[in-house]
Amino acid sequence: MHIRTQQALFCGLVAIFALSLAAQQEFAIRTDVTLVQLHARVTDSQGRAVLGLDKDAFQLFVDDVPQPISVFQGEDAPVTAGIVVDNSASMAPKRQQVIAAALAFARASNPKDEMFVLHFNDRARFGLPSGTPFTGRIPELESAIGAFELGGTTSFYDALVTAQSQFRFAGYARKVLLTITDGGDNSSHATLNAALDGAMKAGIVVYPIGIFSDDDHDRNPKVLSKIAQNTGGEAFFPAELADVTKACVSIAENIRKQYTIGFKGLNDGQYHSLRLTTKDLKQGPLHVETRPGYLGGEVSYGN
Repeated sequence: MHIRTQQALFCGLVAIFALSLAAQQEFAIRTDVTLVQLHARVTDSQGRAVLGLDKDAFQLFVDDVPQPISVFQGEDAPVTAGIVVDNSASMAPKRQQVIAAALAFARASNPKDEMFVLHFNDRARFGLPSGTPFTGRIPELESAIGAFELGGTTSFYDALVTAQSQFRFAGYARKVLLTITDGGDNSSHATLNAALDGAMKAGIVVYPIGIFSDDDHDRNPKVLSKIAQNTGGEAFFPAELADVTKACVSIAENIRKQYTIGFKGLNDGQYHSLRLTTKDLKQGPLHVETRPGYLGGEVSYGN
């Protein structure tokens, strides 16, 4: 073989090896990081929502270290939302009010949102017809929400785990769960930690509504508060049944007033603290509400 031919062949092999190594390194980098998304609500000193801020108004800290923001969306970005409704026997006298409240949430949400409905007692079942994972159509959601099967016990943690699985098919990266229950969990196979870790790892924001009776020995509002706090949501405990609708509308409005912020997180399975701050010279001191941390290796579905 001619010397020049040998040199050309050698150079070609070196180039192929270099490209292969670069591809392997790129793949390794991509598997070491993951996109983490936060949903943040900003309020002023009077508790009023502050809208119209841009990316430069925010500063993100992960484990107290400044982190660049790679994704930013203003308020009212569409979401994939789940409506999770308790069908246990004790819900019988609350059924009509809960249906009206859940439907009010759907009506007050962004028209571009996609939603699913999950009913649960001692088992969980989806409310939309088979083959329809999500819908934004109010008549379809009305039928799905109204499809109660009253009776049985309360497997709330199992319902949370089942709802999480539906987000694998989400069309949007923002994921929200509205849950309505009148009792504490008393029959799940899943644990609270398993349900909570799953929600955190999938980046799902949970808004629980607890309509507890004073004589319910299973009630545990601290559980709902913990789920909300750790996922970046808010728990509601209406004093009157008539206030459930007001809570659902408030949740829908809060979701529409949130900013979406994304950054490159670690894929290490560890918990990392988060702190998001914002400033605006015209508005004065501002308060940011978002989740307190994330689990390395979060799964981000949707666009």
